[in-house]
Amino acid sequence: MTDGRAPLWQRDTSVRFRLLVIALLPILVLMPVLIGVTMQRWIARTDQILLTRVTSDLVVAHQYLAHLIDSTGQNVAVFGETAEMPEGAARAGWLEENRERLGLDFLWLDDGANSPASSGIEVLGPDELAALSPALAERAKIALDPPTGVERRGLVILASSPLRGGGGRIVGGILLNHNADFIDGISALVYPVSDPGVARRVDGPLDHGVISLFLDDIRISTTARAANGARAIGTRAAPPVRERVLVEGETWNDTAFVVNDWYLSAYEPIRDSRGNRVGMLYAGIPEAPYRQARRITWTIIIGVFTALTLVSVPLFLHWARGIFRPLEAMGRTIGHVDAGDMGARTGAVQGAEEITRLSQHLDQLLDRLQARERDLRELNADLNTRVEERTADLTRSNLALEAASRQLVLSEKLATIGEVTAGVAHEINNPLAVMQGNLEILRMIVAEAGGDATVELTLIDEQIRRISALVGQLLQFARPEEFADGRAASTDPQAAVAGIRPLIRHLLDRSGVTLETDLHSGRVLRINRHELQQILVNLTVNAIQAMPSGGVIRIACRDEAAPDGRPGVLFTVSDTGAGMDAATLSRIFDPFFTTRGSAGTGLGLPICQAIVARQEGQIRAESTLGEGTRFFIWLPAADAPAS
Repeated sequence: MTDGRAPLWQRDTSVRFRLLVIALLPILVLMPVLIGVTMQRWIARTDQILLTRVTSDLVVAHQYLAHLIDSTGQNVAVFGETAEMPEGAARAGWLEENRERLGLDFLWLDDGANSPASSGIEVLGPDELAALSPALAERAKIALDPPTGVERRGLVILASSPLRGGGGRIVGGILLNHNADFIDGISALVYPVSDPGVARRVDGPLDHGVISLFLDDIRISTTARAANGARAIGTRAAPPVRERVLVEGETWNDTAFVVNDWYLSAYEPIRDSRGNRVGMLYAGIPEAPYRQARRITWTIIIGVFTALTLVSVPLFLHWARGIFRPLEAMGRTIGHVDAGDMGARTGAVQGAEEITRLSQHLDQLLDRLQARERDLRELNADLNTRVEERTADLTRSNLALEAASRQLVLSEKLATIGEVTAGVAHEINNPLAVMQGNLEILRMIVAEAGGDATVELTLIDEQIRRISALVGQLLQFARPEEFADGRAASTDPQAAVAGIRPLIRHLLDRSGVTLETDLHSGRVLRINRHELQQILVNLTVNAIQAMPSGGVIRIACRDEAAPDGRPGVLFTVSDTGAGMDAATLSRIFDPFFTTRGSAGTGLGLPICQAIVARQEGQIRAESTLGEGTRFFIWLPAADAPAS
């Protein structure tokens, strides 16, 4: 429920309240909003940069793995092409010696058919690993976490090459399960801070990234640590990651839960030699340090803003009091004058120098107004006395001719009233001119002082200008030839139409009306550009006022000859307003006829008609209730002969 009062922003609030709102709104509202928007954009940009960085880290890890696969294949191929195979029992020792020399986990001789050299990622079952080496099969075992079983398969880099001279091929490879050297090598390359030697040389904390290798969705080799500090081997990737990477074959570039915390993560599938997705390669950095950095940044910004606000707001209020007190005193003085106390004055006030001068000028203006009023009252009394004396004299002088005397007295009164009216008009015009000049001075003083008396000053100025505008319209309608520009004119109609949009933009924006133009004219008119724009602006303003709920105004022009053959341009101004009935349409060019009551003078369209007639043109209107109104204005071209 409401108390029936208008909202706060619609009440007649004081100058003090308005100045406080104007000054404090940017500090307490706009600045926090600006800071919040800036921080959110910075956070979003930071996240984007971090994800891009993690993606590039994954690319480096992928290249390292590809390099290891290629180097393993090259080593095996070179060995197969250059090896001198011993015979008998010495072969096993010879293979073991070369396996260690090549840095492989297994090396054996396959007596099968020769095939081209190849290398890649393969998955070997527990039986295949046991056939190579029982120790290798034991090393491949990974206990799942949480405990649900044991993974016995092995993810290996497998390389093969035909032996020199035929007779089989050599096969070797590296087991990636529990392969700390392999995963730490990638980590040292991608995240150097993970290397203790590098970390000691780095000044300040850095994020320790994580590299992991997966067999399916099981970590078989990783730098990630579990809660007990051991490598988190045997843990699984999050189900959404498994679905995206292993099932759909896409990469993952987003946050993901890794072991025991959230990481900015990048995953990509690993494929075997047949193109099957058998695992994943992962690179990521923990999100926690960046969350902490953001919290610290927010805390600092909020703290600094709060401290500045607590310091600046009281200081501003202290300074503002020097402005509020004189303005309120002047406001009370104007209120007393408005109530009829012409002797009310502000007197001496304490405050800013500009406000003090404004108060003094206001008192001086009130003194002059009071003196003018006193002079007018005395003049009026004197005139009344003279009229009465003259009437008495005429009555006593010609009692015999009562009827003639009365007529003479009446004529004398009319002459005297005319003289009085002229004198009063002259005396009123003088103070009005003084008020107009001092009003401009008062406006500059208020603007320099930072005060807000715009509404009151504008109201006074508008009323004075309204009187001048009304007299000007009457004179322009009665003697339009005095307002015409006698110089020869050459007006481009398209440029003139384009030039009216800035003149009525504020009315279009406020009313929701759309202005459209359709200009197809190549002729030049002899009408003055100002007069042409006066006609078009008058018609468009009338159309805007006829569409309070919005609509469309369309101005079109095209080259068209008059019925007598003279070249010219036809303008069409149409709207989508309510239209007019036949009775109203028949009177729109009558002087002083208006449908807007006291808000209009009824001279706009007659003036337009007079301008068009003076140019030997034509203007007419068509209107239908509910369908809008159209005005047609034809004006002769600059080279058209006179009619």
